[in-house]
Amino acid sequence: MTKTTTMKRKKNVWTLPPDGQLTDMDRRILAEQERGKTVPTRDLIKTPEQIEGIRRAGVINTAILDLVGEKIHAGMSTLEIDQLVYDYTVSHGAVPACLGFEGFPKSCCTSINEVVCHGIPSEWDVLEDGDIINVDCTTILNGYYADASRMYVVGGRTDARRQKLVDVAWECLKIGQEVCSRPYVYVGDIGNAIQKHAHKNGFSVVRDLAGHGVGLQFHEEPDVDHYGHRGTGMLLVPGMVFTIEPMINVGTWRVFCDADDGWTVVTEDEQPSAQWEHTFVMTDHGVEVLTH
Repeated sequence: MTKTTTMKRKKNVWTLPPDGQLTDMDRRILAEQERGKTVPTRDLIKTPEQIEGIRRAGVINTAILDLVGEKIHAGMSTLEIDQLVYDYTVSHGAVPACLGFEGFPKSCCTSINEVVCHGIPSEWDVLEDGDIINVDCTTILNGYYADASRMYVVGGRTDARRQKLVDVAWECLKIGQEVCSRPYVYVGDIGNAIQKHAHKNGFSVVRDLAGHGVGLQFHEEPDVDHYGHRGTGMLLVPGMVFTIEPMINVGTWRVFCDADDGWTVVTEDEQPSAQWEHTFVMTDHGVEVLTH
């Protein structure tokens, strides 16, 4: 599930370790802080045990999306998809994080065609051949969160425009991942690379929603915008866990929220949108995907 971009936030400060012994990471972060850059707080750095817990949640999350891919078909309602997600999650000792989150009524988000994100599963939303749909679910296992989404093309074929959109959105996710092939990059580096690729292909990038930190809570710092300038946003250092989830539109980047349900986000011009998402952990050697 995506997070609305926060326009203002407090200034983060990197605190010294309790024993006063600086590591190379401490020195690198403090140097960037001295340059006036946005750095994480120490509590955003996950322990190896916490990362392992998030990884295990990611295994279930991945299996859920695999199952959806096996079962999805024309004539299926999005409520049936939600039931698949719920049943698999609880049968494996986990909890669907979306269910009840700030009043969200279902276990996953199902966003069809012009719906950007947060589509609510319904018996009335029945899939047709050629539809493109994003299924987004977050799994809690033993208190740890993993978050991912995939695009599915119903019936395996759609028109050329929507297929290109789905493909470019996937490429945008992979480009964001490639930016993080080493630590100590900035969130803005990710957004800048994604925005350039989307624009090169004639598409736009949603600006009102973002990726986010995740792991111990559903939404943590930092916001991960999918547009922007290099060298801006938070510094990404080893131990940080976050999502990259670019929302790419055929037409305008502007969106609106359905006033009737308060959740469903739709493109302003009602042209198609596509999104892919993974949860990543930054390591000393770059990111590792936790939701394959």
